[in-house]
Amino acid sequence: MKMILKKVHIYLYVISVALSYFILWPFFKYLSKAPSRYHSMNKLRGAWGFISSALVGIFYNFKYEEPIDWSKTYIICPNHASNLDISAMCVLVNNNCSFMGKQELEDGLVTGLFFRSVDVPVNRDSKISSFRAFKKASEKLQNGISMVIFPEGGISDNYPPKLCEFKNGPFRLAIEHKIPVIPVTSANTWEILWDTGTKYGSRPGICDFYVHKPIDTSNLTITDADTLRDEVFAIIADKLKATEKLYTIA
Repeated sequence: MKMILKKVHIYLYVISVALSYFILWPFFKYLSKAPSRYHSMNKLRGAWGFISSALVGIFYNFKYEEPIDWSKTYIICPNHASNLDISAMCVLVNNNCSFMGKQELEDGLVTGLFFRSVDVPVNRDSKISSFRAFKKASEKLQNGISMVIFPEGGISDNYPPKLCEFKNGPFRLAIEHKIPVIPVTSANTWEILWDTGTKYGSRPGICDFYVHKPIDTSNLTITDADTLRDEVFAIIADKLKATEKLYTIA
């Protein structure tokens, strides 16, 4: 019976996301037409992420190691076990931002508009595509646009989830542009909705996120990229262990 209710809930969540998106679509479409409007587009996207989740009883709770000055540019690096992580980052990041995500999102019914405008699609199996994506991300950072990059490169197939090895691309990017990195620990979104929710459904609840203090990269060189990657991995892994969740660590 519990699983049936969770399956019903995921359908309600999908309907909530889709219906609210189509109501807002004319505004998203207008805002996607010019880069000067992307900041407003992100504001609206954050509101949409909050509302579409709240309508089915899903909320986001953020705890900060220290206050974040959102007037600055950052690379935000969360762990990733749920589609809710994306909505949560839309709610969290209070400045102009862009996501880097898999190329398939460019063709998504809901995600396509964003990945053809404000966001950066990447085919990680193609070195040329990866080069172009990180070049585009570099240009955004130079223009004061923060990047949200999930360093695991996607959601693993493990359930309960496994914190997978981080890729070093985001950290090389941060060092090249002397941009601070903000690690974010997504502690329990997988318990509320794992991956897309199609296998185990979803349920109402509060998703807990821990926003760690920014890591300064101004004194680092490219040779420090792996060390920075490992530092961010350790910060998130330690927080997951402290929350006593069922996460396993690669």
